[in-house]
Amino acid sequence: MKNIVAFLFVIMAAVFSAPIQAQEHGQVVEEIVARVNNRVITIGDLRKAQSDMRDSIKQSCNGCAQSEIETQYADQSKDLLRDLIDQALLVDRAKDLNIKVDTELVKRLDEVRLQNSLPSMDALQKAVESQGMDWEDYKSDLQDRLYTQDVIRQEVGSRIIVDHAEVQKYYDDHKSEFNRPEQVSLEEIFFGTEDKTPEQIVAIRKKAEDVLKRVQEGADFNEMAKRYSDGTTAKDGGELGTFERGQLSKQIDDLVFKMNHGQLTDIIQTDKGLEIIKVEQHFDAGLQPLPKVEAEITNKLYSQQMVPTLRQYLAELREESYLVVKPGYVDTAAVAANTESIEEVSPTPDSPDKKKSKKHKKDQG
Repeated sequence: MKNIVAFLFVIMAAVFSAPIQAQEHGQVVEEIVARVNNRVITIGDLRKAQSDMRDSIKQSCNGCAQSEIETQYADQSKDLLRDLIDQALLVDRAKDLNIKVDTELVKRLDEVRLQNSLPSMDALQKAVESQGMDWEDYKSDLQDRLYTQDVIRQEVGSRIIVDHAEVQKYYDDHKSEFNRPEQVSLEEIFFGTEDKTPEQIVAIRKKAEDVLKRVQEGADFNEMAKRYSDGTTAKDGGELGTFERGQLSKQIDDLVFKMNHGQLTDIIQTDKGLEIIKVEQHFDAGLQPLPKVEAEITNKLYSQQMVPTLRQYLAELREESYLVVKPGYVDTAAVAANTESIEEVSPTPDSPDKKKSKKHKKDQG
């Protein structure tokens, strides 16, 4: 399912006798906020997450008053520690399941490189570091996101089953939702040509022709969009959205409203670049028949079940894991109180045969 994966602790009381100490010189490096199995979450991790959240809110709420940004931040930030713990639990689970993401990591890094029109991976590394980020940390963060996505897909998604009877009932109970004007749902692969030389534009057109040929021969359109599109929709597999007549430029409107489900345009020249458009669905005016909206309803019902199913799964991981939070910090998804004190020690690397049960937690006490 598209666009479904997302990160969704009463405090477990514990005594943290000291912050992490540097191994070589003994100076304080960073305060530990939580321990998750063999991992630590530090105040630095929490502050970075806070900064990233504030930046994300500013970008998504472009033009909002500062008071609105602060209101959204205050509402969302209370779950930040929970989300960091969620990710740590899911990454540990991925390693328990022996999930490998090395190939996907290289692929995703190359997608980022292509989307930013960078000639090499070295150029991507320099671009990342120019933004004040550590290259290894950047790759590690991306790798952890891939781990969590795979665990959610395998362990949580497999628990959710939406059968045809549920889809039929939703359709019957919400027919007004599907009484629509004529519409098309579109996907795109975009190749920017602004400020390019004639020679560069020739090369870009050749690239677009190659991509179109590969899609026509059966390559997955969404994957090709993620890999090759210069557009802002690339990260979503090229999804443009659903449009009525007149909402698009006349050039595109005249093309796509003559097309049916699954059909592709040729390469379209626009003032900003070259574009390949796929008609994902064409809805005639009126009540849409169930077969045309079945996938839409299935996705909606699946999404509705994902959050509670994921939270239940994460509660189970919390029960099975060694998990303590420093007094004064709150895990808003905590499942139990724990009055054990623990001895503060320097964190050690993960080991493949690590046991992560309540028994293991007691053994470490």
